[in-house]
Amino acid sequence: MAKKTVATLQKGEGRTYSKVIKMVKSPKTGAYVFDEQMVPNEKVQDFFKKK
Repeated sequence: MAKKTVATLQKGEGRTYSKVIKMVKSPKTGAYVFDEQMVPNEKVQDFFKKK
């Protein structure tokens, strides 16, 4: 199954997306959590600017 996913990402669809990970402080507990998403390359900077 993993081979199928890798092959799909290499065909051109996946090249327009980036996996971004941001560390965010939880308002409830105060602990840090990781916000992980796949976003289009044009929206990467917007992802890190929003709170």
